[in-house]
This record gives sequence, structure tokens and C-alpha cells, in this order.
Amino acid sequence: MLRLGRHCRKLPLLTLTVTKFLSAESFSQSRLNLSPEFRLPSHRFNSLRSMSTINVIPGRPTWQQTMLRIKDPEKSLSFYTNLLGFTLIDKLDFPQWKFCLYFLTTLPEGEKYDLTPGTQKAHDYLWSIEGVALELTHNYGTENDADFSYYPGNKEKDGFGHIAVNTDDVYAMSEKLEKAGCSFKKKPDEGRMKGLAFVYDPDGYWVELVKRGDDANIPNECNFSQTMLRVKDPQKTLEFYKRLGMKLLKERHFSDFSLYFLGSSTAADDANVNDMFQPVLELTHNHGTEHDDSFQHFTGNEEGKKGFGHIGFLVDDVYKACDSIREMGYGFHKEPDGGSMKGLAFALDPDGYWVEIIKRGGIDFGDAKKG
Repeated sequence: MLRLGRHCRKLPLLTLTVTKFLSAESFSQSRLNLSPEFRLPSHRFNSLRSMSTINVIPGRPTWQQTMLRIKDPEKSLSFYTNLLGFTLIDKLDFPQWKFCLYFLTTLPEGEKYDLTPGTQKAHDYLWSIEGVALELTHNYGTENDADFSYYPGNKEKDGFGHIAVNTDDVYAMSEKLEKAGCSFKKKPDEGRMKGLAFVYDPDGYWVELVKRGDDANIPNECNFSQTMLRVKDPQKTLEFYKRLGMKLLKERHFSDFSLYFLGSSTAADDANVNDMFQPVLELTHNHGTEHDDSFQHFTGNEEGKKGFGHIGFLVDDVYKACDSIREMGYGFHKEPDGGSMKGLAFALDPDGYWVEIIKRGGIDFGDAKKG
């Protein structure tokens, strides 16, 4: 694992050109990420589903993680596990570099998880899952600094928007979170778009509460359902992520923005986004940015804007996968043999977001293991 300094000591492993912070009363159909079922459709654009045949990179790539930096793990773990139903499946602790990684995911209701986070068995499980984990990165000591905070995004030119959970009843879930002391960006009946909500997590990241589809048949109270990123040029970005095995499952187009929903390579080709147990990557495009040579989103890794870190994919062979990614021409933040940690890489997507490439089954990361 790599180290970046106080605000981001690790590199491995979890809308709008201009976003106005709207009051509850004025929360309307802006370019904020509101779920498609609550939007009024406008005209359709040419579909990007029929892009030329995509050659997927070798090694069966699967989306495996979304990384967020957190200030206080006790507060964040309580929020995601006790309130949103995530399970802590693994922990990688690096006392030599003074940071720790926590990996959470939604397991099917009733599935027992009896592995101990931080052990080799938990590592083996983490690096072989077919689903997506939420990686929370904690740099030692931030929880004791009253003035410290991470940057949650959603201001001008910010790329990261939010994560989301699906639930059967957004109103009931919102009431539960409010009683637990959570604050909201938007409650279900505020603004013009009824029936969806945005709650703040302990670091101020937006977590959207989305109503499941009627045919979802998911007994969990909540399931991890999306990560939203804003993109400059959807054609380039969709091609990039399709090369990483992702499938375009749904797209919605409006007068000044479009939404694209991609599932991992493990998703069924005809999957209904709102019925899925596993999350989708939601790409939000504000029309016209692709024609502005000077436009660029902040990726969450700039000084003063660090919060969201990256998404990550498992592959069978990091070196072969990176040889194929390199052909796309967007470059790397870290090559597989760069730095002290060999065998893992950070590619750059067309917007400059970091995309971690990790060997399926894992490598020796040098963490302090239990047992």
C-alpha cells in the first residue's frame, strides 16, 4: 500500500458543472442526482448502448470497491453497519504508515458472516468477492482533531456525487435515520421530487435513499445500490468502463443532462437497476462539457478536496490487464511496479478518476494481520 501524506496516506484499494446548494423548499429537478423514477423525462438522445464492439481487458475484471476517506471509524462504522445494514467483512491495518482500511458490504439477509476482519481468511474472502465493497480509509489521529474534516464534494466542478442504498420504504427508512440523529440534505417530502431522500453520513457524504422496484424481492432493509460520478464525455467514459467489463443497463436523457447506469460484469444483461442487489455505477453527464476543452471535474484526490478516493476492480493478472488498459491512452497514477507496493496499479479513467486494479485473490499488502 502507498502513502500520500496526512490527508491521504494510501493509494490502494472505496448533476452538475455547477451545483447550487438548494434549500428543501427549492430542491427541484436540478442536476443533482435524483433517481430516474422521480424525474420527468425530456427528449431522448442517441443511445450509446450500440457503441462499436468492445474488447474487454483480460482477466475477467469485476467491480469490487468504492473508497471514501473517513475521519472517525467508530462513527462511520456505526452509521453504515447499525443503521444501513452493511457488514464489516475485513480490515487492513498499517501501523507502520498510520492508516487503516475497513471494508463493508451488504450481505443477503440471513447470511451469516463468521470470519474475523483482519485475518488471512477474511482477506481471502474480500479479494474473491463477486460483489462490491465500500472501503473506508482512516488515517490515524484525525478523529481527535476537532478542526479536521474531509471534503464530501457536490460543489462547483466536483466529480463525486454520492453513494446510495435501496430500500422498500424511503419514508420509513428516513424516519428511522432521523430518530437516530442523522441530518438530511433532503427528506422524502421536501422539494418537488417526492419519495427520495439524501442523508448525510458522519463525514458529510451524501447517501441517497432510493425506493426499490416492485419486483426486487430483497428482504434486506437496505442494500448498497450505487456510486455516482460526474463525467465530461460519456462516450469516452462508457467505452473505458465497458473495456473493464461493465454493462450499460439503463440510460435516461433530459434537456441538459443524462444519466447512465452501469453494472459490473457479473450483472445480468437485462437486469433492472432498481431490482438489483449489487450496486451500479451511475455516471452523470451535463450536456456540453464534452465540447469545452478547458473543463475538468475534480476527482477527490486534489489537495483541499480529498474525500472520495477511487473505485477498484479485481482481475486475474494485473500486469496483463494494465497492458490492455495502457492502450486506451489515459495513463496511470501508479503502474503495477511503481512505488514500494508491486503488483497493484491505479489507472486513470477519461476524467482522471483513480481506478485501482487488484489481483483477484489478493497479494501480500504488508498489513498487520490478526491470528
